[in-house]
Amino acid sequence: MELPFGKYSTSTQRTPRIFLLLVLAVVVLGIIPLYHPFNWYPADLATQHPSEISPNYHAAEEPKIKIKEPETCDIFTGEWVWNPDAPYYTNMTCYAIHEHQNCMKYGRPDSDYLKWRWKPNGCELPIFDPFLFLDLVRNKSLALVGDSVGRNQMQSLICLLARVEYPVDISNNPDEAFKKYKYKTYNFTLATYWSPFLVSTKEADADGPSHTGVYNLHLDEADEKWTTEIERYDYVILNAGHWFARISVYFENNQQVGCRYCGIPNVSELPITYAYQKAFKTALKAINNLENFKGVAILRTFAPSHFEGGEWNKGGNCARTRPYRSNETALESQSLEQYRIQLEEFKAAEEEGKMKGKKFRLMDTTQAMLLRPDGHPSKYGHWPNANVVLYNDCVHWCLPGPIDSWADILFHMFKMESTKSLEEKLE
Repeated sequence: MELPFGKYSTSTQRTPRIFLLLVLAVVVLGIIPLYHPFNWYPADLATQHPSEISPNYHAAEEPKIKIKEPETCDIFTGEWVWNPDAPYYTNMTCYAIHEHQNCMKYGRPDSDYLKWRWKPNGCELPIFDPFLFLDLVRNKSLALVGDSVGRNQMQSLICLLARVEYPVDISNNPDEAFKKYKYKTYNFTLATYWSPFLVSTKEADADGPSHTGVYNLHLDEADEKWTTEIERYDYVILNAGHWFARISVYFENNQQVGCRYCGIPNVSELPITYAYQKAFKTALKAINNLENFKGVAILRTFAPSHFEGGEWNKGGNCARTRPYRSNETALESQSLEQYRIQLEEFKAAEEEGKMKGKKFRLMDTTQAMLLRPDGHPSKYGHWPNANVVLYNDCVHWCLPGPIDSWADILFHMFKMESTKSLEEKLE
């Protein structure tokens, strides 16, 4: 299958002038890191946000891994390989870690889960360079739209960028679900928009039969909380997945068409896949219909959970301490269907977008994260005697942890996007 992300090949009909300009651009991007003090930290950083448990920190060095064939390499298929230099931050050097993902603080006893990087088949993926990344996104903006795994990704990115600069909170409201940050030195804006179903949603019951709420989903109406905001962004990452397992009532044209486990008389029971496909179709079509959106829309694919020995509320856990190899597991059942739907709807939106001048890209993290059952907080997102609803978290990702490799992927995608944009301007 050809990657929807596209192949950034170079034409053989370039003029000498274009060739020289491209060489100059590569040279400039290559020397930028030399002017950054890669090992500098604010002197008081570790004492501003102390934590009880933290391993020895390995300061980052200039990446030595070089990518071989970025135009043709499938960066989304590969294996996890040992990386002794990781992690690149700890819970003592980053304040942005959500408590429930702060596995170091809450006593996770093993640390090998921190020391892996994603290695695509057939090429190398450079380790995230926070200085060069911020140079790439200078005067740009990035919004992450979706659920708490998207917020997990944003917090990972903030922690990785903390080696250079902490952002300033410029949010318009105090709601933690809608945050906006500014990296002032680089004029880079980073924001998150909470929309776990991507479509218009109303909580009909805060509790419900499973104590996780009951939601009315208008599957043909994109959520205006994000659709009215994203036209101002250069990059938008869309994600959604786990919330569709909750009890929901489905509406189209303001009429009930079915539900999931709702128990309402005379309302048809529909599978998750029905709502999931409708929601992504609606969300991606909304982007295509935004006349003033000139940015790049990125669909980040489903990151599977890893409950074993029971469901999330029936004692299920994720206690493994090493990644799978790609031949040791496979995507199946519900996760496979959700992944298939995302690829199908992405392809349809991409084809429509080409006719409208829209840019769609796929950030396929599914296989990589399928192989990381060891990277979840499990019971290490709170103290053992904490007065909270106790269950093992096998959905979100420890910080630091496997989700930090998403920044490696995003870094590569942004570099390819910058190269493609430069080529288009020179044509």
